[in-house]
Amino acid sequence: MKTRLIYTLFFSLCSLLSLAQENKEEIKKEKWKYEPNFMVGVDVLNLGVSFFSDRMLYQGFISSKVKGNIHGVIEAGFEKNVYQKNGYDAKVNGPFLKLGAFYMLAKDSENEFNGFYAGGKIAGSFYNQEYMSVPVRGFGGSNSSVAFPSSSQSSYWVEGVIGGRVQLFESNFFIDVNLQPKYLLFTTKQEDIQPMIVPGFGRSSSKFNMGFSWNIAYKF
Repeated sequence: MKTRLIYTLFFSLCSLLSLAQENKEEIKKEKWKYEPNFMVGVDVLNLGVSFFSDRMLYQGFISSKVKGNIHGVIEAGFEKNVYQKNGYDAKVNGPFLKLGAFYMLAKDSENEFNGFYAGGKIAGSFYNQEYMSVPVRGFGGSNSSVAFPSSSQSSYWVEGVIGGRVQLFESNFFIDVNLQPKYLLFTTKQEDIQPMIVPGFGRSSSKFNMGFSWNIAYKF
């Protein structure tokens, strides 16, 4: 009789533990469930400036809330620009791509997409560049220049992102403004010459740069 009670108690405990484990797994699955949501934005500030300067920059992004306060983001664009300074005369054009994520540091209790955020991205650009004039020092200290034909190059960098979003009235449109401190990791070179401009990065005479975008976004 005692043996039967012991076995009954043992199997009951096993059943309870098994049910508890299943419940925990179900809770975990519910926590990690992804609900499709997308926000698509276009940088209207740099688009507008393109009509009044030599720099033509077209860029946009797609972001999605992944879990909790974490959002993934993909940014892509195209830049065409010229560099005419200190004897250099160069032009570049090409696309760029950025992949990363950001964390909502503070958000509106009524709308979780309103608020301030910070994060980071890795980026790369594959572009064409041409040097019409590169200064060189000749014999006796004389100055002259040389030209190089168009070539394909690539550059890679990391960048941080600090910004904020606010909903426009009761619509699905948002204003998204952010700063992007950038650091150039690696770049190919033509004739061992540091590129003057990298699409998506900006002027690359220094490894550090700062970007800014003012976007109009729509949440699906």
